[in-house]
Amino acid sequence: MSLRESLEPIFSRLPAVSSPEGHVHFKTKLMWTLGILMLYFILTNVPLFGLSAESIDLFESYRAFFAGASGSLMMLGIGPIVTASIVLQLLVGADVVKLDLSDPNDQALFQGAQKFLVIIMIILQTLPQMFGGFIQPSGSVAAALGVSTGVMSAILFVQIFIGGILILFMDEIISKWGIGSGVGLFIVAGVSQQIVTGIVNWVPGEDGLPVGIIPKWIYIIQNFGSEAISTDPMFLLLNAGILALITTVIIFLLVVYVESTRIEIPLAHSSVRGARGRYPVKLIYASVLPMILVRALQANLQLIGLVLHRSGLGFLGEYSGSTPISGFMYYLSPIRSPQDWIPSLVREAYTQYPVAPPATWQIGLHVLVDAIMLIGGGIIFAIFWIETTGMGPKPTAKKIFNSGMQIPGFRRNIGSIEKVMERYIPKVTVIGGAFIGFLTLVASLLGTIGGASGTGLLLAVSIVYRLYEDIASEQMMEMHPMMRSFFGKE
Repeated sequence: MSLRESLEPIFSRLPAVSSPEGHVHFKTKLMWTLGILMLYFILTNVPLFGLSAESIDLFESYRAFFAGASGSLMMLGIGPIVTASIVLQLLVGADVVKLDLSDPNDQALFQGAQKFLVIIMIILQTLPQMFGGFIQPSGSVAAALGVSTGVMSAILFVQIFIGGILILFMDEIISKWGIGSGVGLFIVAGVSQQIVTGIVNWVPGEDGLPVGIIPKWIYIIQNFGSEAISTDPMFLLLNAGILALITTVIIFLLVVYVESTRIEIPLAHSSVRGARGRYPVKLIYASVLPMILVRALQANLQLIGLVLHRSGLGFLGEYSGSTPISGFMYYLSPIRSPQDWIPSLVREAYTQYPVAPPATWQIGLHVLVDAIMLIGGGIIFAIFWIETTGMGPKPTAKKIFNSGMQIPGFRRNIGSIEKVMERYIPKVTVIGGAFIGFLTLVASLLGTIGGASGTGLLLAVSIVYRLYEDIASEQMMEMHPMMRSFFGKE
């Protein structure tokens, strides 16, 4: 018996959300989407019972796109889902696992394997943090219950595991019964929280100024003289948040513009004369979701380095808390703000660390490595993404053919349509992946409101734009049922 034949029964027995029988009305989809969103916000505010205040959140820097909340049931966020997707896409893309994702049976196997891997990743991302002493049980709670800290650790593991499983099925509910994807919805929710906090939060930060931009400006006007402000432009740009505000607005407008940039391939119906349409191939064809995969890869590499460091094996670099401050892992860490690459600000930050600050050339190398990972990784994961999600030339040609459409001037067969798609889709995928990687780098270098990170902001804006398009297409299908065949719906 082959490995595939052995695993298929296991994957088929995994619990799953039942698919709807027939068309789901727009209002029903909207209610499911809003309901899951409310449940997500509730779960992010349910604290882990028995968690020590001394615990360290390893993924604090990645919260914007891991869509989790420190110390809550949603502690892991979408991390296990994204990591499982990375592993599976690399295996399928490298032909280690041979699957034809245009075949429904192979698609079902892929989805089952992904769900199984998500469960494995929940365990693999939780246990190292517990054994490494990052997730610590509260001794006082254990004493009050009359149990050992080992039992308390087991209780914490069960809570985190349940939270990971819940977000897995919440994502599946959105995919089958809602609008868009659960992963995208949770990212938007998390980033939106950070941006709102970055605008109105009046709690003082490390520099003594309020965190929110509006309270910060009020505080500066009340406590700083106009001469002090005018003589220090860097104070206005960085401390007052002007640069972050400008970057946020520019990135928002630029992503909306780029999302609307597309090549439109003309289509005509084979049997209905005069029925014409266009198939859009967007510049960001694979969306910005491959950026999640790049940052998730970095996050998991940092997790490995940090666990090794805490185990006394610091050959990959030293850490302060969860921040890499030297060695190989320093170069692999993501750039998040000007404080990570402007030499004077880097030296100022390193006054609290037990090592010498990096030289200027080391800071430059750090930026270069992050640029290579974002741009190169954006291209690689964009290619894998379109192949594993059925957006490649062959699946797209099959979808157009099955809808009864054809490209004017070409024979009506899948091969002819596929040849035309091969002229555009691979090239646009590479260009779009590189461009979105570059845009993420620029946003990360300049910083954003609320510390949402360049990656988080790009993801949120792009996902909201695509959610708007999904809602528009759902409404169109509601009004014109014949459109469902083109969009691959029942």
